[in-house]
Amino acid sequence: MFRRQHYLALGLIALLALVLLNLPQVASSRLKLALGGFFLPLFGLSSASQALGQKAVDAGAPRAVLLQELNQLQRTNQQLRLQTFQLQEAARENARLRQQLLWQQRTPWKLRHARVTSRDPANWWRTLQIDLGTRHGITNDAPVLVAEGLVGRVQRADYTHSQIALVGDPACRVAVLVQETREQGIVVPGAATANDPMMTDLVYLPANSTVKAGHNLVTSGLGGVFPKGIPVGIVTEFQPSDGDLHTTARVRLMVNTSRLEEVWVIAP
Repeated sequence: MFRRQHYLALGLIALLALVLLNLPQVASSRLKLALGGFFLPLFGLSSASQALGQKAVDAGAPRAVLLQELNQLQRTNQQLRLQTFQLQEAARENARLRQQLLWQQRTPWKLRHARVTSRDPANWWRTLQIDLGTRHGITNDAPVLVAEGLVGRVQRADYTHSQIALVGDPACRVAVLVQETREQGIVVPGAATANDPMMTDLVYLPANSTVKAGHNLVTSGLGGVFPKGIPVGIVTEFQPSDGDLHTTARVRLMVNTSRLEEVWVIAP
């Protein structure tokens, strides 16, 4: 059965071929045109498929390049952020220095600007080093201050740098004057200084002192180290003493020495 159908199909194909070969020229052209129109959508679909495949290839080909560009953009973004942080820090430093320069122009002393270069980890709250020394005219015991108030004194001046003893250190006792009462005393480390370096004691106040919390302390000018009138601290606590010749007040210093980046040294 199958062979008979096969033979019939071959016979029909042979007959169709003979008919096509014997067709006139005009009829043959029309038949070819009709067959071409029938298969044209298939050809168009094939072309579209090839174009779509090429686009997919083109889209997938630069993946490595895109990843590389993405990594480069991320690195550039990080660099720009770092530069922005640096510019912001420079702007803050410039603003701080402008304020200090304006203050320096109003002071009656000849001041030398210095940068804090290091601190001793074992003595962090009591000393620091600056980038000025004897070759810059710095001498031992020269007062050190900022716009907020007294910082300390030059404890040791070397050729290119100096060590500063900070207020609150036993090596930097400061004779002070209570502005509101005109009473005098000395600022020294106190019992609270170990826990809070900004807390000190004002000693040698008279037993009948009228000092109160909130009163301001400035250098008295006694002792020949610190000139008169430099802010030192504010009284935070005072308890009058009965039966003693002297009494003590608790004082909070004006300058937070842990934040110092620049200081001013009074030139001799």
